[in-house]
Amino acid sequence: MASPFPRAERWRNRLLILLALVVFFLALGLPFAMAVLWSLVDPSHPWAYPNVLPPVLSFRRWVEIWTTSGLQQALVNSYMVATTVAVSAILLALPTAYAFGRLEFRGKAVAQMLTLLPLAMPLFVLAMFYVAVLSRLGIYSRFLGIAIGHTFYFLPYAIRLLTVSFSGVRQDLIDAARDLGASRLTVFRHAYLPVLKPGLLAALIIVFILSIEEFAISYLVGAPDFTTVPTILFSYLGYNFIRPSAAAVSLILVVPNVLLMLIAERLLKSTGASAGSGKG
Repeated sequence: MASPFPRAERWRNRLLILLALVVFFLALGLPFAMAVLWSLVDPSHPWAYPNVLPPVLSFRRWVEIWTTSGLQQALVNSYMVATTVAVSAILLALPTAYAFGRLEFRGKAVAQMLTLLPLAMPLFVLAMFYVAVLSRLGIYSRFLGIAIGHTFYFLPYAIRLLTVSFSGVRQDLIDAARDLGASRLTVFRHAYLPVLKPGLLAALIIVFILSIEEFAISYLVGAPDFTTVPTILFSYLGYNFIRPSAAAVSLILVVPNVLLMLIAERLLKSTGASAGSGKG
């Protein structure tokens, strides 16, 4: 049925779109543009009042950071840790996610809530206790310590995403494959994997991003020998605040993660569509 007030509805929709664009610009567009401008400020020509824009733009700050700050090794460290954490979290989350998504048992709701409990704790508090635990266990490897900490802290995200994926697998497809004499591997490949694949990739990307951006565990366990991109960024935000350098490092940290988040969002949408339509 057509709306009795089509003109008013059109204006309302335009107003909502305009409001969304304004919010997007203020929350994301403006800070990102400011970060780009600050990263391009030439060291010899500071950007200060009353200049609206930087007087001189150059890539000297980027070159300086790349060659003098240890950023290259920090990037290698961050991506090595994040890759290890993402794969480990997925492997550890699969059994629990299967139980939450496919099985019914007493205390299931409580168990699901308990898996999310670590996310409610302040990360710096958990990181301090975690450092003490590593010392008691005799684990002194910086890489291993950070990887274990990240894996267990970000495990709830993987469990939650994979639980949704497992719950979207159609039971009739599983039963049909078993009735036809398919092996467990064949059942998994044809009934489970098509539905699980987007969720697996989305969980992998999200845990990867969270690990790269994490600071507390990386700093308390890794400093001063094992640096990551967030620890370098926070060093520029410390006592000697260097805004242009911090802006450059933040862009190096954020831009790849934004692209990965867009991919994860697309994968999550496909997971929802698959679960909603019952496709296996």
